[in-house]
Amino acid sequence: MIGLPELYALAALVFASWAGATLVDRDHPRRWRAAAFWALIALEFAAGDVLGDAGNGVIVLALVALALAGAPGKGAASTSSPAERQTSAERHGNRLFLPALIMPGVALTGSLLFPRLGTLVNPSQVTLVSLGLGAVLAVVALLAWQRPPAIAVVSEGRRLAEGVGWAMLLPQLLASLGMVFTITGVGEIVGTLAPLAIPDGSRLAAVLAFTGGMALFTLLMGNAFAAFPVMMGGIGLPLLVVGLGGDPVVIGAVGMLAGFCGTLVSPMAANFNIVPAALLELSDRYAVIRAQWPTALALWLFNTAIIWAFAFR
Repeated sequence: MIGLPELYALAALVFASWAGATLVDRDHPRRWRAAAFWALIALEFAAGDVLGDAGNGVIVLALVALALAGAPGKGAASTSSPAERQTSAERHGNRLFLPALIMPGVALTGSLLFPRLGTLVNPSQVTLVSLGLGAVLAVVALLAWQRPPAIAVVSEGRRLAEGVGWAMLLPQLLASLGMVFTITGVGEIVGTLAPLAIPDGSRLAAVLAFTGGMALFTLLMGNAFAAFPVMMGGIGLPLLVVGLGGDPVVIGAVGMLAGFCGTLVSPMAANFNIVPAALLELSDRYAVIRAQWPTALALWLFNTAIIWAFAFR
């Protein structure tokens, strides 16, 4: 039965190939650190279950140390020149985007088809397996169409990964941080301290504390889903729902939107705000955040007003 172990093995192979390519790149300014960085991630995917919590924790600390030391940096990956890419873009036009549609197409098709094929794919992991299969098929289609050297798969993947850098790991690390906060009872601490700062019976102050806390925690953790259990457990349920009789549907749904306002201005939300700037090779890595903060502020005020006006009818 195909499931996450096979996907993890595929991911380990990808990161290991980047580690090997970096190791043989003698022009890379941080060759050994970068190779170790990719190799540790490959080890995590390949043997995370065997290493256990302590072993995985050591790897995470080592990755952080390597990132602080400048890993992975940017090497001299073999790739086409800007002029060659421009010529290819002019020749193929929008057809270049067709392979990108393979991944969502295969993910959708596989999600609908695999459950009908018995035990071929783990039923709880059908979508992830389909997405992984789509990525493989997209690469195969590109190789058959453009006919680049086979090593281009590794070189181009490594070039993009180095452009993003260590920030590509932030979503996984922040999701883990949110779980740590939940397990260690941060929500209970917030619930204990919040009433001390909120005037008794003040609906507006309670709403501001909730939506402000959602935005702030999301800004710090880069993930509204990680902030939600903390703020809903600490302020949303005890103060707004139980204490003031608010509608939990409105408070929960709009509270998440208030949290996403923090996502718009958080460098911790690297996959939304830092990665695009890196992939587009913008000179200002915070250009996305600078463009989004007025929208984030306006939306946060609007979401706060919605909860205050409609959650207590």
